[in-house]
Amino acid sequence: PQSPSPSSSPQPGHSSELQLFPFHLPGAFLSIQLFSLASAFRFSLIILSFPNPVVSKGCQRMQHKLLCSPSYITRLTWSFSPLLQLNKLEEAANAAHTFFMANPEHMEIQQDLENYKTTSGKVSLIDLEARQHMEDYSAGVRHYDKEEYELAIEFLERALKGYYSEDEDCQIMCEGPQRFEEHEHLDYKAGLYEAIADHYMQVLACKHDCVRELATRSGRISPIENFLPLHYDYLQFAYYRVGDYVKALECAKSYLLFHPDDEDVLENAGYYEGLLEGTVDPATIKPRKEAKTLLRRHKLESHLLQVAAAGLGYAYTEPVTPAVPCPGPSGAHSSRNSSPLMVLCLSSGGPLLYSDVKFVYNSQQLNGTQRVLLDNVISEEQCRELHRVASGIMLAGDGYRGKTSPHTPNERFEGATVLKALKYGYEGRVPLKSARLFYDISEKARRIVQSYFLLNSTLYFSYTHLVCRTALSGQQERRNDLSHPIHADNCLLDPEANECWKEPPAYTFRDYSALLYMNADFEGGEFIFTEMDAKTVTASIKPKCGRMISFSSGGENPHGVKAVTKGQRCAVALWFTLDPLYRELEGIQADEVIAMLDQEHLGPSEMNINPKDEL
Repeated sequence: PQSPSPSSSPQPGHSSELQLFPFHLPGAFLSIQLFSLASAFRFSLIILSFPNPVVSKGCQRMQHKLLCSPSYITRLTWSFSPLLQLNKLEEAANAAHTFFMANPEHMEIQQDLENYKTTSGKVSLIDLEARQHMEDYSAGVRHYDKEEYELAIEFLERALKGYYSEDEDCQIMCEGPQRFEEHEHLDYKAGLYEAIADHYMQVLACKHDCVRELATRSGRISPIENFLPLHYDYLQFAYYRVGDYVKALECAKSYLLFHPDDEDVLENAGYYEGLLEGTVDPATIKPRKEAKTLLRRHKLESHLLQVAAAGLGYAYTEPVTPAVPCPGPSGAHSSRNSSPLMVLCLSSGGPLLYSDVKFVYNSQQLNGTQRVLLDNVISEEQCRELHRVASGIMLAGDGYRGKTSPHTPNERFEGATVLKALKYGYEGRVPLKSARLFYDISEKARRIVQSYFLLNSTLYFSYTHLVCRTALSGQQERRNDLSHPIHADNCLLDPEANECWKEPPAYTFRDYSALLYMNADFEGGEFIFTEMDAKTVTASIKPKCGRMISFSSGGENPHGVKAVTKGQRCAVALWFTLDPLYRELEGIQADEVIAMLDQEHLGPSEMNINPKDEL
């Protein structure tokens, strides 16, 4: 796994001079009381730099108490202009960086930050809501990835110490007044003992949620999966690499408290025991006490909450974190006679179904996971025909909420859907045969993707879009932007945190993606895969007629498009889902149009029922 560099975690300003500091902005009321002048000034600069409101979910209850007041729950979009007038560009950049940490999908902020770093020469910015135990964890993972195991151990041990300290604070902060969330305060009729039980359950539920909160970065909804156990997983392997087999076994046993059936770590533990034979009795090496205590407490809390829910007659659902399909960071698999090895656990390499389709590169050759590059998916003549259709049906900004330059001001985007092509064909505005070609090649691509990745269930269209991007003349000199910034298709890529958050507004239901290229007569426009840092390019693909790149849609495959500097680049973009509930509505309607056209062509007695219309 990759990891970003840690950023420092600034503390709120301190001053012995406390003042009442109220102020107002149009459309909002902000009142900050007992705020130090230094903090108030910094906060006012941040507010002044944000003209457009965007709701944040990043307020934490343990840190920055004043900043976590209702006044600060709204994080706001950042603009350079007000702080340019105040000559506070660095503060604005830090505010923007803080916003971007919670909103990594915000392309404009990302571009502004890159421009600022380029012009100012400043490499690192400050996240004003950073949490130190997470910063230490990220630093530890970064050193681990660089095989700097001693530094990795230092930061990961510090992260663990900070985690348990934050956990104590979180437990204390739950001891507060009763909240009346499910009923009006004045209508609350519970007796003394019911009220005590109700309050205690609120406190207990709050404490039980500390595990989730401590694993959730500022601004995110979802916690980092398997967060606390991963500390021990990284450490067991790092200690092994520095030759401290006692600590390696201790951390492996601590990890197994959380995942007792993890075969890889079980084998690692056995391997470490073998290394210690004759020097230390492995039975004397126990899991860490703090991990054992926290896990026992968490299980007891869960039991009490479920008993209380049954006894008091209210619903309680234990939060469940989905299991990780692959091993943890070490990916370890070991025996007494071998060192740990890396494990890969996804399938691909199925038949391509069509004899004319040419295999080019697999995942390993593309330096990634669940990737494939194919040629000759469509012919030169089909490319030309599809291009002719595109010129007759595409609309500027189609598929991008009407924005003609959604990702860069240096290119114009035009697009069209399959349904639009078929409607134009039915109306005689484009050749019907050509319009149907768009439908047919999309279905061909779907079948190839489903077969190659050995999927056991039907792959449905989630969205299909023919899109052309054209370089705008006079705007190509000294370009340092991308045609499409680095992103993932079903999660919010967060390069700084080394995470991809599978939550709205991402299209979380997308499972596989494909891009089928139509031409090569343009400059630039290479498709690129990167690491999670959104910077390190792992593979670059030059589009040409009939070439198709396909890959799984998650954070394992960050990708983007380099700037198109001359000409027009056209492709059919396809996103697929395994969940029929998220099947593309226009795709279903397109199936109906095809069925109607087949009926008109064949006659009522020979009506061709489309086998894809399974709903």
